[in-house]
Amino acid sequence: MMGGPVCLDFVNTLDNRPSQPKELLKRFVDLLWFCQDTGLLSEARVNRLIEHSYLSADMAAETLRSAIEMREAMYGVFAAIVNKQPVPRLALGVLNAKIRYAAEHSHLAEKDGRFVWEFDTFNAPERAFDEVMWPIARSAAELLASEQLPLVRMCSSKTCQWFFLDISKNHRRQWCSMKQCGNRAKARRFYARRSKADGKEPSPQGTQRRTEKSARVGKLSGRNPS
Repeated sequence: MMGGPVCLDFVNTLDNRPSQPKELLKRFVDLLWFCQDTGLLSEARVNRLIEHSYLSADMAAETLRSAIEMREAMYGVFAAIVNKQPVPRLALGVLNAKIRYAAEHSHLAEKDGRFVWEFDTFNAPERAFDEVMWPIARSAAELLASEQLPLVRMCSSKTCQWFFLDISKNHRRQWCSMKQCGNRAKARRFYARRSKADGKEPSPQGTQRRTEKSARVGKLSGRNPS
């Protein structure tokens, strides 16, 4: 994961927003795997929820729809902040509703000499599926109310624009990943300079083909999306 706070990684599950949007959460199980990969749910809990989803497919689909609604509300809020624009009231209202729901099912617990937030767990599918979204909603609430909010950035790649938290020393980080978007940008500049020196205009399509090295899905998780 590259965003930093889990809420930013969650927003990034819609890839290539500016160009060719690619949904990384096509199924309820994709949402569960995201929660496992980010440490929000244990493998045992994910396997249990997968079993529930087989028996309650409609409820699982509704939970995925609700999660995507929350994700898009988060995107609207964070995009407005990064671009120094007014925060959309509708997006903030949707996000606040999700945050309030999560707060109703969260509590403080003592663990290893310190206090941590824990969330309710349920056996009944109609309640169990909802717990997937609660820690993500709290992550967004904590980031929005924190001193780190001004450090939220959007990747400079015009075909990416993933969110991330810039904790670099000088707070001048431009790319979600230097190995991915950063290297592609450097390669494009190199080919542009070389083509100019040769007296030729660089082909954007050709440059993109030469510099695209990996699938965008792999940037988020090593799982096979098929």
